[in-house]
Amino acid sequence: MANETLSLQSGLITQAKQCPSPNCDARPDVGGITLLVIHNISLPPGDFGNGHIEAFFCNQLDHQHHPFFSEIAGVKVSAHLLIDRSGKLIQFVPLHQRAWHAGVSCFENRGRCNDYSIGIELEGTDDTPYTSLQYDTLIDVTRLIMKRYPAITQERITGHQTIAPERKTDPGPAFDWQRYRDALA
Repeated sequence: MANETLSLQSGLITQAKQCPSPNCDARPDVGGITLLVIHNISLPPGDFGNGHIEAFFCNQLDHQHHPFFSEIAGVKVSAHLLIDRSGKLIQFVPLHQRAWHAGVSCFENRGRCNDYSIGIELEGTDDTPYTSLQYDTLIDVTRLIMKRYPAITQERITGHQTIAPERKTDPGPAFDWQRYRDALA
C-alpha cells in the first residue's frame, strides 16, 4: 500500500480494486472535504470474507441468502473505501463524490457529514480485533488522504459512533485508536 497514489482527476486510489457503487452523488459546495470517518461492517454480522459487503454497496445483495439480509433489503448505502480482513483495499466511490456512509450525523455542530467526509469501512465488528494488515492499509490510505486533503488532520478523523452516537457504535471498542493515531504522528 505504501506506493499507492491518488489520482487527482478521478478521486481513485490507483491500486484499489474498483467496485463502483451507484449509491453516491455530487457533493454540494460546502467548503471541501474536511473529515474522515472510520466504520465497520460485516454481512451477515460477524461473518467475514464472503463478498456480501461488495454486493450490498452495489445494490446486488441476494436478500434470500441469509435471514439478516431481508432486514436491510432496499437500503442504499456505500462507503468510499473498504478494507477487508486481509488488508485488501476496495473502492466504491471516488473521493471527490459523496458516498452515503454517515446517515444522520453531526461533527462539531455541523450536520450532514456525508457532504464533507470520506468514509472508510473496516470489515469487522465492534468487538472483534482488527487485523494488522487492516491497520497497515488504513494507515497508508489515511496518509494519502491527509496529503491530498490537508484539512483532514488527526483531530478531524473520527468514528461513526462519534458523529451518530444515538444510532451507531462502530468502529467499536476493538478498534485501537492509539495504535492508529501513533502511526499517523
